[in-house]
Order: sequence, then structure tokens, then C-alpha cells
Amino acid sequence: MRACVMIEGQQGVTWRDWCALADACERLGFEGLFRSDHYFSARGVSGRGATDAWTLLGGLAARTSRIRLGTLVSPVTFRPPALLAKAATTVDEISEGRVEVGMGAGWWEEEHTQFGFPFFDVHERWARLEEAVPIVHGLWTQERFSFEGTYYRLHDAEFLPKPVQHPHPPLILGGKAVGARMQRLIGRYADEFNTVGGLPEEVAGRFARARGGFESEGRGSSSGGRRTSTSRSSIGRTRSIRTQDRSRTIGPRSNATASSGRATGRPPASASTRRRASNASS
Repeated sequence: MRACVMIEGQQGVTWRDWCALADACERLGFEGLFRSDHYFSARGVSGRGATDAWTLLGGLAARTSRIRLGTLVSPVTFRPPALLAKAATTVDEISEGRVEVGMGAGWWEEEHTQFGFPFFDVHERWARLEEAVPIVHGLWTQERFSFEGTYYRLHDAEFLPKPVQHPHPPLILGGKAVGARMQRLIGRYADEFNTVGGLPEEVAGRFARARGGFESEGRGSSSGGRRTSTSRSSIGRTRSIRTQDRSRTIGPRSNATASSGRATGRPPASASTRRRASNASS
């Protein structure tokens, strides 16, 4: 099993904190360091700031040498596809080919209304994602790229420089629901399917549907994408420390709801939960 660290960057994580995290990931052998792409903390939580995801990743790319870097995930609601493709390509150049890009439809309405980002209904957010993913892919892989969609139009775009990684940086799609639309999208474009939370049997079901998406597009086990699971962790020496951490990161919710798919406990217990969840992908 390969392990990456994913940090909720909207929880007041400072540049100094990120540097320490990146140094630890490189020293301890983690494969990568990923972060969320939000401007707003958890519901009911105030006073905790967020740095910009892609600006920060560029800084980390310049001061690291081994770990992979990316977002889980950047929403199309405030990351237009051409802008996202350009930002990621820049970080790929700075890092000499270590960037990965997670894309999503966006979901946090309060975040959008506070900062003036348009928030569309779920159908339009999904439709925009279905256009944005092939645009990012096309800009990375084609000499000149045109696209005529309902929400985005590009004409003969010459996208230079191209990413360092060939044919392109890994593209990550995912979520908790893997319906027919998501299956088609990951089958055609994704290099990795990522899901978050859930019991091992629930995660296994999502992975099976994702595998079906890859196979339906003729991408079998040799060419199909990776399947990964992200689980939240609250690790601390005492129960009160873990409860405080859980409240800060997900807001005031019931313990039963907050615990689903979450590894909570002292480090040995949390690691045991991780091992059980990892078996779902086998």
C-alpha cells in the first residue's frame, strides 16, 4: 500500500506549517502531499483562514524534490478549465513533473456566496464538470485545441508550455456517488478515481463501479486508472484533543455522523483502521 498525506488547507494551515508538512512527507517516505481547494472553513467554524491552493503548491514545488503535489479537488465553479490547466502546468514545470490534478463539480454553497463565486444547481455544476475535464485534457495533449460547449468555448488555443509529464499530469476524479455520468467521465479521462469516507464494503462498491467505467471505455487492468480512498483522521493523545480536532475540521455534527469512515484514536488504533480500509481496493 502506498500512502499520501491530504490536508484540509482551509483550517488555518500557515505557510510555515505547510513547509514542515512537506519536509516531513519527504523525510518519512510518503508518496505525496495533497490539499483541499477551499476558501472557507467548516460549517459553524469561524476565524480559520485558507491560503490559495495552487499558489501554495507552486511554493512547495520549488522547495521539495521528491513528493508528488496536488489538489483533492479543485472545483469548476471557481477554477475555470483553462485557468486550472495553466496553473497546474506551471506547478508541473516548477516541480519537474510531480503535479497531480483533482477536479470536482463544487458543492459548498456558503463558500461561494461569501466570496462572490457563482453557485449553480447540481445539474449545471455536473454539466460544467463534464465540459471542463475534456478541456483540461485537450489543452494538455493537443497542439491546438478548440471546444464548443454550452458553458465553455475555446477557439484554436495554443497551450504552451506543455506539462513536463507525458502525455499529461495525472487527472483525478471521484466522489461518493459513482453513477453512469461519473463512470463515463472517469472511463474516458481519469488516471485515478478517489473516494472519501465510508465503510470498507461501501468503498469496495464504489471501486467496483469505477472499474466498470474504465472497462466500458476499453481501459482494462493494464491501462485503467488507480483507485484510491481518502479517510479523515483525528489523531491525538487524549479523547478531548481528538474531539476538538473533529469539531474544528467538520463543524458541529453528531458523533455518529462524524465517525463514519473516519479513523479516530491514538496513532496505533488509527493505523489499524487504515489497514482495514485499504483492503477494500484489493
